[in-house]
Amino acid sequence: MAEPFPETTPKKRRVQSVLFMCNYNAVRSAAAEAIARAYFGKSTYVQSAGVRSGEPTDPFMIAALDEVGIDASRHRPRTVEQLEDWEGLNFDLIITLSPEAHHRALDLTHTIAADVEYWPTPDPTLLQDASREQRLEAYRDVRDGLTRRIKARLKT
Repeated sequence: MAEPFPETTPKKRRVQSVLFMCNYNAVRSAAAEAIARAYFGKSTYVQSAGVRSGEPTDPFMIAALDEVGIDASRHRPRTVEQLEDWEGLNFDLIITLSPEAHHRALDLTHTIAADVEYWPTPDPTLLQDASREQRLEAYRDVRDGLTRRIKARLKT
């Protein structure tokens, strides 16, 4: 009589390349790229892109990252199309941070073999009428939430 196969849970394979996507690549995906590079840049290829163009890199995002020693001041927003033209879209994993980016990433999987994960992330730019400190606190919340998830997901 044959022994049954032992029960095992599938192990997630190590991510070697990751693309973070949001609407404009000026806040959430740019922050995720900077955070992932700071913690995993030597072991994982990291990029970010937006669905649309037109927004400059957000100074509140740069300030929130600077508080934890991550320099994102050189980031220049780019679209998915610009990234594809520049180097192609060869990623193991696409992490989307907004509904629009998630739909775009799912469309991309028709032509590329990448896993897609949706991490709903609030848009801190919506607090335009709040005080500077309240706005900065919203960016810190996004930064800290992304940091926790990135460390948990990309650790080897």
